[in-house]
Amino acid sequence: MSRTFASLKYVNYRLWFAGALVSNVGTWMQRVAQDWLVLTVLTNDSGVAVGVVTALQFLPFLILGPWAGVLADRMNQRALLIATQGAAAMLGLGLGALVLLGQAELWHVYAFAFGLGIVSALDVPVRQTFVASLVPPDGLTNAVGLNSASFNAARLIGPGVAGLTVAWIGIGWVFVVNGLTFIATIVALLLMRSSELVPLERAPRSPGQIREGIRYVRGRSDVVVVMIVVSVVAALGLNFQMTSALMARIEFDRGPEDYGLMGSVVAIGSLAGALLAARRSQVRLRLIFGSAFMFGVASALMALMPSYELYLVASVAVGFFALTMLTSANAAIQTSTSTHMRGRVMALYSMILLGSTPFGSPLVGWIGDANPRWAIGVGAIAAITVALAATVWSVRHWNLEVTYHRHRPLLEFTYPTQTNPREDAVLRLRAQQIEDASGQP
Repeated sequence: MSRTFASLKYVNYRLWFAGALVSNVGTWMQRVAQDWLVLTVLTNDSGVAVGVVTALQFLPFLILGPWAGVLADRMNQRALLIATQGAAAMLGLGLGALVLLGQAELWHVYAFAFGLGIVSALDVPVRQTFVASLVPPDGLTNAVGLNSASFNAARLIGPGVAGLTVAWIGIGWVFVVNGLTFIATIVALLLMRSSELVPLERAPRSPGQIREGIRYVRGRSDVVVVMIVVSVVAALGLNFQMTSALMARIEFDRGPEDYGLMGSVVAIGSLAGALLAARRSQVRLRLIFGSAFMFGVASALMALMPSYELYLVASVAVGFFALTMLTSANAAIQTSTSTHMRGRVMALYSMILLGSTPFGSPLVGWIGDANPRWAIGVGAIAAITVALAATVWSVRHWNLEVTYHRHRPLLEFTYPTQTNPREDAVLRLRAQQIEDASGQP
């Protein structure tokens, strides 16, 4: 089996991958249908309303993030995932019933979005850390990359299917289908072989565990910088569903099928980025910062495209660099974090990454009401700025010295002695990794 798909040789991971793929198709279908419902049925093309729905769906990450991480570190992760997947299924079916019965109002969508946000806030940290139970430690980076590939393969299918379903039989059925797809993940979890799950160190119940997680992250400046970069890009740049809806509806005067196609084309680049990430054995900060910068450049070009067809072409690069950044950041944090802290660290990461959306999406929606192209442009400017700032800060803070050689290694990276022993160890490891790979593209 090729290195890209190495994790699929494990039975438990194959079950997880298949169940997640089905569930993710439903998730992307619902995202498209939800935004189209708000934009075209419940409001008169209100970008602000779409932004509020998005904000409510991610607000719980700010409220519940730290506690969700403690649960992920303490509890039986498989049981917790079954519970969250069951709750998400009920929410999807409930909203679908309201729409099919003709009783759905805007406040209903707000309430269901917030409810789904609560479930997701509990689900994401345990979902991200549970994968470490399915593969050996040296296969974690590959498994994280394949998880992203599954998510974006679903993104390739889901939006297009949702657009056709909305056009042919109505919006309500999309929510019903999404609710049913969660059954696939539940079945996959129940079929897993308990004897083959990799045992992970669990955090004992004790006071101050949330503060302990925050102190751990504060002591890791590399993790803090990564969190800042991805949160800024996520808040202002990763609003694809909303900005694509505005572009399709207002700028290009297109229907739901063309809107769904926009999401699928973005996923072509995202899937390519995820598969490439699955081939990497290690991740470096330069990849995260570089992909954030290139995401900003690609987004700026996409915002300037004069036609629907050229917009689709430009969106492939946007999807590629977005997923390269996110997958690399996820893998870098997971593989460098102690196992008994991983749930809390990933919860804080999710809180910063997804919790920034409630602040950014209403602003982007408001800008989109005036000019959909600038709704994309503000994200492009933010991504370029934060990537450059993070690079400059990292060089100055770590006093990075670069020495050129005519032989391998072509570039030698030297860090001075650190006062923080944990940072010192992390930076020595990073310097060695870069030196080992110097001369590679």
